[in-house]
Amino acid sequence: MWLISAFLAALLLDALLGDPRAMPHPVRGLGRLIRLLERRLYGRRGTQRAAGILLVLLTVGGTVAATVALQRLAAAFGASVAWALEVWLLFTTFAARSLWQESLRVEAALARGDLEAARAAVGMIVGRDAAQLSEQEVIRAAVESVAENGVDGVLAPICYALVGGAPWALAYKAVNTLDSMVGYRTPRYERFGWAAARLDDVLNYLPARLAAGLLVLAASFSLRRGAAAWRIVRRDHARHPSPNAGVPEAAVAGALGVRLGGPSAYQGVPSCKPSLGDQERPLARSDIRAANRLVLIMTACGSAAGVLLRLLLARWSGNW
Repeated sequence: MWLISAFLAALLLDALLGDPRAMPHPVRGLGRLIRLLERRLYGRRGTQRAAGILLVLLTVGGTVAATVALQRLAAAFGASVAWALEVWLLFTTFAARSLWQESLRVEAALARGDLEAARAAVGMIVGRDAAQLSEQEVIRAAVESVAENGVDGVLAPICYALVGGAPWALAYKAVNTLDSMVGYRTPRYERFGWAAARLDDVLNYLPARLAAGLLVLAASFSLRRGAAAWRIVRRDHARHPSPNAGVPEAAVAGALGVRLGGPSAYQGVPSCKPSLGDQERPLARSDIRAANRLVLIMTACGSAAGVLLRLLLARWSGNW
């Protein structure tokens, strides 16, 4: 019950506050740590993979160790302090409101006819090069980001938080941050970022597939397109080069009746991803908001199911 109450309070804080820039934030600290370690560890080509493995071990191990140390320190000051720390730590791993806000800035810029501002806004939530994107490509990038980050930034942290509390949730965020910073197939990171990318694939495998089921359910509720979403997931998810990103993206493409995928560039390196979905109509600005609604329904259903399962397990084990 202690963890569930902290989890629910953290979800509420995320819904109310999003990502306050002025507050101390472990995930931003992780980014600075990763850059510092990268400068120290990045070496000659022959040692790149080993250096990347060491980067993952130091980052994830340090994150878990620091989280557990903070929890023990807080517990020394009493149960209420420990609970408040758990709420704050979990809150920093959730990004539902921030994903909504940042993606809708793209929609707002397009509605004003300001393509440059839309490119800048979408560049804040995607890893691809955004400076030369057309309006359709900006919309596609935003929709794909909402679908993928609905897993990375919302559902997966929820899953790990409910299983292992703040240490597990922050360990997941450490891996996901590593992947977003060094997990690219570029000359610099192809070997150095290998361990981060593979571990991120492992940790997102089950959450991505859970997300597909929940997005199909959300599509049934909000768009009456659950069957279409499920058909596209089954047909297209394996086309994506990532073993996980294609699963929620295919679900969203099927739910909206649009086609995702296609050419992009990452740090100047061209990448042409296979298409996901059927182009029943061209992408529209409103698809960004519609994708967000699907992710919010997914989040609500996933959180409710996770809390219920945790309560049932607690009752079954006698820890009610």
